[in-house]
Amino acid sequence: MGVLGNFLPLVIIIALMYFMLIRPASKQRKKTSEMQSALGRGNKIVTIGGLHATIDSIDDKTAVVVLEDGTKMRFERAAIGRVVDESEPAN
Repeated sequence: MGVLGNFLPLVIIIALMYFMLIRPASKQRKKTSEMQSALGRGNKIVTIGGLHATIDSIDDKTAVVVLEDGTKMRFERAAIGRVVDESEPAN
């Protein structure tokens, strides 16, 4: 088998790690980045901490959100976990 036989298991392990760990994480980062760049005033969001709010204003790094009771809070843009789909039922 020679040299190729010695390195083949290592190459297979690296390929498996890429397809099982690195590639999915890269896709998720890209999806999150696209979601955060598309944010705008009026979007209903959920923060990574679980707060449900509506975006009042947003800039490059931060977003001011309004809770149901009218409380305004400032968050890092990266703290926005997801945009709530209007068709989702309220809990």
